[in-house]
Amino acid sequence: MKSECNFSFLEAKQKIEAFCAYQDRCHFEVSTKLNQWGIVGEQKDQLIAHLINNRFLDEERFAESFVSGKFRIKRWGRIKIRQQLKAKFVPDYCIKKAINQIDGDDYFATLQSLAVKKSSELNNERDSYKKKAKIMRFLASKGYEQDLIYEAMNAL
Repeated sequence: MKSECNFSFLEAKQKIEAFCAYQDRCHFEVSTKLNQWGIVGEQKDQLIAHLINNRFLDEERFAESFVSGKFRIKRWGRIKIRQQLKAKFVPDYCIKKAINQIDGDDYFATLQSLAVKKSSELNNERDSYKKKAKIMRFLASKGYEQDLIYEAMNAL
């Protein structure tokens, strides 16, 4: 997927700054983008160092905004968020720090509201065992922990 570098170092620097300024990015995303542009080796390292020095690139900030967005908007659980951050090669320290910022009460309330919403969507399901299994599978696919799922199901 590598191609020839179509722009100068300064043009690449401006483009990658704009790429990082648009939204928080991790090292993996920036590195992948630079590879797509055909920028490798010394130039790539210089650009990444420039981004870090000028705070365009910050793993902790990326992890915090990623966790906040995925939890608040997509309503993902901790397990799914952690997996997605690991897929982007974010350090474990940053992942733990970001995930610890999720409020436990908000987390459980979100889990319960998802369970209630899914339960109301499954009104046509006559078999209560199947309905419960579908709700539990749905919540697990959203990345919530099994013990919390059982707790939410008992409260349902």
